[in-house]
Amino acid sequence: MIIFGTKGYLYQLAILTLVCGQCGNPAAHTLSKRVTKFTLFFVPLFPVSTKYATQCTFCGAQHKIGKEQAEQLQVQGASGQPHGQQPQQQPYQG
Repeated sequence: MIIFGTKGYLYQLAILTLVCGQCGNPAAHTLSKRVTKFTLFFVPLFPVSTKYATQCTFCGAQHKIGKEQAEQLQVQGASGQPHGQQPQQQPYQG
């Protein structure tokens, strides 16, 4: 008996301020990557498909985008940070 299937993984790549194509409001948009992997005996082995999308946090509209556009938006969302480095988290002062 062989058990196989697929499993989806959702990664949030960035949060960007863009003008929504659906509602027209300048709002935060999440840039996400959905990877579907082939599994054998519940162990993920290799990616089958990769899709990118942005979602408006104001109206909830979701738009599929290509890999090249997603990479450009991710660099834009880095806001001047060198590629590969994460911005340092600032402590909350209330």
